[in-house]
Amino acid sequence: MINMTYPNISYQFIIDDFADFYNELNYSDLNTTYELDKSTLTCQAAPVSSFVIMVVCAFYILVFLLAIPGNLLVGLVISSSKQPLSPSDLYLLHLAVADILLALTLPFWATSVTVGWVFGDPMCKLVSIFLEVSFYTSILFLACISVDRYLVIVCAKETSRAARRRLVSWGACVAVWFMGCLLSLPGFFNGAFIPDGEKVTTCSEVYTVGDPENWKLATRGLRHILGFLLPLTIMLGCYGVTLARLLRTRGSFQRQKAMRVIVAVVVAFLLCWTPYHLAVMADTLLQAKLVKDECQERRAVHKALFATQSLALLHSCVNPVLYAFVGEKFRIKLLQMLRKAGVMEPRASVARASRSTSQTSEATSMFM
Repeated sequence: MINMTYPNISYQFIIDDFADFYNELNYSDLNTTYELDKSTLTCQAAPVSSFVIMVVCAFYILVFLLAIPGNLLVGLVISSSKQPLSPSDLYLLHLAVADILLALTLPFWATSVTVGWVFGDPMCKLVSIFLEVSFYTSILFLACISVDRYLVIVCAKETSRAARRRLVSWGACVAVWFMGCLLSLPGFFNGAFIPDGEKVTTCSEVYTVGDPENWKLATRGLRHILGFLLPLTIMLGCYGVTLARLLRTRGSFQRQKAMRVIVAVVVAFLLCWTPYHLAVMADTLLQAKLVKDECQERRAVHKALFATQSLALLHSCVNPVLYAFVGEKFRIKLLQMLRKAGVMEPRASVARASRSTSQTSEATSMFM
């Protein structure tokens, strides 16, 4: 006998065979099929080994230690010129500033990789904005350099209206920083939180206004177009026409040497940032339900974002290395500064080389 008592009701069951009662409670229809709704399952990110985390952390710190002094040195060399800066040199100077902004975020990401985000919500927004401003201004300044090289080499606007070109270049710098700040505003939607199924705090997108998914997709689409695809199209078009003209022109060896440095800078930027941007685009397609959205695909995209972000952050220390190994006039200018500072002994060969390179026109960059 089993008694079941509730506040106002009492039930009494008399059971002769408990096995029959057990079978009744565990009744199941063997002919019924059930389908699992995978969209209701929690998809946790694939775990990253401690060794990989330590390697990534050390990598971020190394890039930081190389990027800050390297880009400061580039800025010092370019700004030490006694002549008015050409538009390309002005853009390269601002590009170094953008790389310094990117490098300043590296200690925060190194800490986040190891122990999670411990700097609070306001710093999450600020660091995210610095990262985005650096990315967008970098690609926009590279687009400006490509347009300037096109105007100088293809349109032959070398000496005519030089003062006007310099004034326009300063206006372009202001416009680029404004556009970079504008495109980085969605960084204010980033926040520090603990994702479902995780134990550590992360700094990532958190949309809470209106329809969050539509907001996220709209802002991402705008940044994909204005912050990557459009500048990339401008660069490829301008450099394609410019290189074709140089290959057809006789006596353009000096210009080709100048183009070699700038093309190296552009290629380095694309190699570092394009994989990360493609991974972000893949994540956008998943969230927009335009491609198959299952846990396996989400984990693959998460791994791609983690790997390509490290490659993208490497870019902050790449340009100084390119200038040192590819830019002949940059090396000469740097050696001159070191000799004036008494770090190195003066040599006549360097002095003669500096006089010969100083005769180049504005068609070539003053330090390349």
